[in-house]
Amino acid sequence: MTRFTAQLTAQLRARHTAAHPSFGGDGPVLVAVAHGSRDPAASRTVRALLDAVRAARPGLRVTLAHLELDEPSLSEALAAIPSHRQVALVPLLFGPGHHVKHDIPRAVAASPHPHAAVAAPLGPHPLLAEALLGRLNESYGNEPCGNEAYAADEPHGPDAVVLACAGSRDPESADSARRTAARLRERLGGSVPVLPAYASAARPTVAEAVRTLRAAGHRRIALASCFTAPGHFAARCAAEAPWAVSAPLGAHPALARLVLHRFDEARAAARAARPAPSGDAAVSAVTRTARAA
Repeated sequence: MTRFTAQLTAQLRARHTAAHPSFGGDGPVLVAVAHGSRDPAASRTVRALLDAVRAARPGLRVTLAHLELDEPSLSEALAAIPSHRQVALVPLLFGPGHHVKHDIPRAVAASPHPHAAVAAPLGPHPLLAEALLGRLNESYGNEPCGNEAYAADEPHGPDAVVLACAGSRDPESADSARRTAARLRERLGGSVPVLPAYASAARPTVAEAVRTLRAAGHRRIALASCFTAPGHFAARCAAEAPWAVSAPLGAHPALARLVLHRFDEARAAARAARPAPSGDAAVSAVTRTARAA
């Protein structure tokens, strides 16, 4: 009983620390903004991704926030960071939908960090295509996968891919998914069609995309999961896949590099947007720029 109590206490303490981190030092803080899920595996997967981000850049302060369904919320995470610290938010989302355009800016404006830099979503980007391809390659082998077997003398790779995304009513989000699908097709050699499909709010669904590809004669239709972590939408899409299904991207090294790339972009854009220096400082800044050019 004592051992059980000690384990439970340690788990509660770890969860409290994650939800209410301490912030020593004066360096910038990367706030990774996840959607949030009731699935415990989602939180574990996102935290593994952030561990990979920290390992790639030792010393960087990285903290997690959620838009819904989990804690800490974005408002709580921002309130916990001292007001003197520089903050850059990186949405762990793959397109410019409602969360990116509205929910995150509103939370930032109401926080102690109203001028925090907000990065672009993770897609589209070549590193995202690299991570998708990596997970896709892990999902199939020489043995039959999923719900449909294939002949032993056939190639074991897919002859078509459905790119499964969360979905949004925002047309820019759909354009982002199409561009990501095009990049993944390039990484697959250009001859394997990649159709984006959506779990919610947009068409086609995964089942509809699969039917389209079947009608075109494709049999080995793989599902590329464009999700950071397991959750309701990822599971819904996987259930409609006829063959191989890739895992959510999680702590894939390319995704960790992409998170840091978006963080660096956001900080550079914030510096560029600051008022230009005046007087001697301005002359010095112009001289440095000319020398760099």
